[in-house]
Amino acid sequence: MTQLTITGNIIAKKGHIDTVKAELEKLIAPTRAEDGCIQYDLHQDNEDPAYFMFYENWENRELWQTHMSNDHLKRYMEATEGMVEKFWIHELTHIA
Repeated sequence: MTQLTITGNIIAKKGHIDTVKAELEKLIAPTRAEDGCIQYDLHQDNEDPAYFMFYENWENRELWQTHMSNDHLKRYMEATEGMVEKFWIHELTHIA
């Protein structure tokens, strides 16, 4: 199966940017240690600090799906409940 690239986009609600950022940062180390994780980088927009984006590369979709059900993501969801305005994911395939 082909390598999978993911962009995970998060917009924090005003007043919750620092908390959301801190909770997102907690995801980095355990995710990078997961089977199939090639790259897992967190970015913050220079003009809109409420916007965060993960740029991820995974060996395949199955291993990414396993990641999406891991406990550290569940803890993030609980810790940031009501603090995120919008969240969306893009699944991408590298062309060239």
